[in-house]
Amino acid sequence: MKITLYLDVISSWCFWATPAWHRLKERFGGRVEFAWKIALMDAGGLPVSAAQLAWFYRRSEALTGADVQLSTGWFEAGRPEYLEPNAVAEAAKDFGIPDDRVREALARATVIEGRRTGELAEAVRIAVTAVPELNATALRERAQSEEVLQRMRAATAEFHALAVSQRPAFVLENAIGDRAVLSGLTSAEPLIALVETMLADETAQAEYGGRFGPPPQG
Repeated sequence: MKITLYLDVISSWCFWATPAWHRLKERFGGRVEFAWKIALMDAGGLPVSAAQLAWFYRRSEALTGADVQLSTGWFEAGRPEYLEPNAVAEAAKDFGIPDDRVREALARATVIEGRRTGELAEAVRIAVTAVPELNATALRERAQSEEVLQRMRAATAEFHALAVSQRPAFVLENAIGDRAVLSGLTSAEPLIALVETMLADETAQAEYGGRFGPPPQG
């Protein structure tokens, strides 16, 4: 079974979903393959002003019961998208860092500390602080590459093809072809219940096949 998480590094709702993602990995590690992909937010998904962003942040804090306050310090009015923090997180995969460390460090630096991760130098600085084995010069060069940009564009297109609009989006697929898409959730409980169900169905089919053999071919 595989779970793919579609996210934008600077999305506050993706940040709020971080504990749920870790709970899934702790509970199902070794039984489920986990991966994340970039789903870039465009101008339609970004706030138009710092005041509007602050309003959304205060609402999300209230809805999630958060014990931290998000910062609007990263926001730059008029930007159509924030390629830099996403590109740095994506580029880190090419240096053997496919896990969550870089993207989560960038997310926290953005939405909690309010750092200007839309500036490439700042995003790289945060990444190499989180994962010291990364080389800043090589990471910066890779983050600016056409290959990384095209991977992000392709993953963003995959996200839109799901016909959902909210990030984070979780795509769950098991070995017998079952597929579920959950968009906008930040709590672990419904995800855990669905994974358990899909794994159970997968196991039940395998057990039936082991007992009665494959289906007749004619």
